[in-house]
Amino acid sequence: MRLWVRNSSLSLFFFVLFVGATIGQTIAGQKVFNEEALAHGGETISYWRYLVSSHFAEAMAENWQSEYLQFTLFILATVWLIQRGSNESKPPEDAGRESDRKQLVGEHAQRNSPRWARVGGWRTRLYSNSLLLVMLAVFFASWLAQSIAGRNEYNEEQRDHGEATVSWLGYLARSDFWEKTLQNWQSEFLAVGTMAVFTIYLRQRGSPESKPVGAPHNQTGTSG
Repeated sequence: MRLWVRNSSLSLFFFVLFVGATIGQTIAGQKVFNEEALAHGGETISYWRYLVSSHFAEAMAENWQSEYLQFTLFILATVWLIQRGSNESKPPEDAGRESDRKQLVGEHAQRNSPRWARVGGWRTRLYSNSLLLVMLAVFFASWLAQSIAGRNEYNEEQRDHGEATVSWLGYLARSDFWEKTLQNWQSEFLAVGTMAVFTIYLRQRGSPESKPVGAPHNQTGTSG
């Protein structure tokens, strides 16, 4: 068990942080929701009722979709695009999908390679893009959940004020939906772009996200 925990410590660390942050978000979110309800003469809700509310679902999905969009675009862009000197980039000579030999695909697969990397045909093509496809699927699912929950939340507020509700497509055309969406997107794009540039000149000894401390600035795509 200790060996498993050690070998899985990175994912376990972030999972614990995720659970803790989510619990904190739900506690704070319920308080905000109830404060707004009281301010408008509405009724408060319990913690468990808040967990299944559109308010909570929209907030969660709004963040998830932006995070997975960031990773999806980063995975796709780094196949072909280069940032010389960045540890987040491949060396310029490796730009593109690379050869089967380098990717250990088909006849070049090793004995312990995943089966779908060895069988060829559509299964190998699918497996060759599986990371991007799964990230893209999670992004679209999160974006759809955000739009549905956001529309429900918006319509609840409209009904409370005796105003007309909107359809799903009508909600997608509203500027407040895109303001919430794009403010998350721009922060994710900024974070990825600055990380690519920072790793050219800055170091963190022992981290695979950094080049070796003594590596020259123009050395590209070398882990520490």
